Amino acid sequence: MLTRRSLLAVPPLALAAPALGQGAWPNKPVRVLVGFPPGGSLDVLTRLASEVLTHRLGQSFVVETRSGASGNIAAEALARSTPDGYTIGTVSMHTVVINPMIFPSVPFDMTKDFQWISAMWDMPNVMAVPAQYVPARTVQEFIAWGRERPQGISYGSAGVGTSIHLSGAYFLARAGIPGTHVPFRGAAQTIPAMLSGDVQLAIDNLASYVGVIQEGRMRALAVTMGQRWPTLPEVPTMAEAGIDNFNVSPWHCWAGPAGMPRDIAERLSREIRAAWADPALQQRVIGMGAMLTGSTPDELGARLEAEKPRWAEMVRISGAQAG
Repeated sequence: MLTRRSLLAVPPLALAAPALGQGAWPNKPVRVLVGFPPGGSLDVLTRLASEVLTHRLGQSFVVETRSGASGNIAAEALARSTPDGYTIGTVSMHTVVINPMIFPSVPFDMTKDFQWISAMWDMPNVMAVPAQYVPARTVQEFIAWGRERPQGISYGSAGVGTSIHLSGAYFLARAGIPGTHVPFRGAAQTIPAMLSGDVQLAIDNLASYVGVIQEGRMRALAVTMGQRWPTLPEVPTMAEAGIDNFNVSPWHCWAGPAGMPRDIAERLSREIRAAWADPALQQRVIGMGAMLTGSTPDELGARLEAEKPRWAEMVRISGAQAG
């Protein structure tokens, strides 16, 4: 699981020398907004990226927490900030793609209020079951087992409308298994409920489950990414397990407010992609439960647009609405 201690352990090799002679920006500290509490994975990875960019550009990138409303508060603050290149933010795909589908209204417009910079990292989800209570060892065995249960199965998540909730509902609908959603505040509550047999399934963030999987108390049936996860090479992808079009892991990007100079966005994108190419940094972040990505601003915008139809269908299936 990601921690600030993990961040401090990033090897010096990952912090490349400053890039000089590339124009006036940045000539003062850059604020980096993050919409989730300190100490969580998004906060820790944002601090890592900020540290890397501080060393590459010779100017401080200072993380500022604006948590609340499933990321909406930070996204609104970013959208309303001065578009001079000195306020950027870590934005969750969930905040800008899913939140507008489940909240009655959100204080930003994904298509108008942001200048996209770069994709940053993907975080794998894993389809996990409690080994003591679920006999299935593969996704297809789980489907057969679930269909035989007259009362169906219960699945846990970190709350209504989360990508974890939507992924569970989507899987069960496609598998033809009746399911009951049980919302928790996070994996710290979901895992004990699974280990006690009250919940039979979660499609949740892998970093939270690695320990109980390695202990054998939880069984990983598949990861919801396009490739196998390096530290669990024996666990297939959902596509390999017979469930196509199920790449539904959460991911995050960097953005600025609309009107931010395009050349600054492109420069940041280049610096991020150059930094992320460091194999030592890639391996360190994999060990922290994430995979570095990086993209051009245009590639990021296209990826966000491509996500909309799939998540819209998942929201429809789940019936999720934010309270």
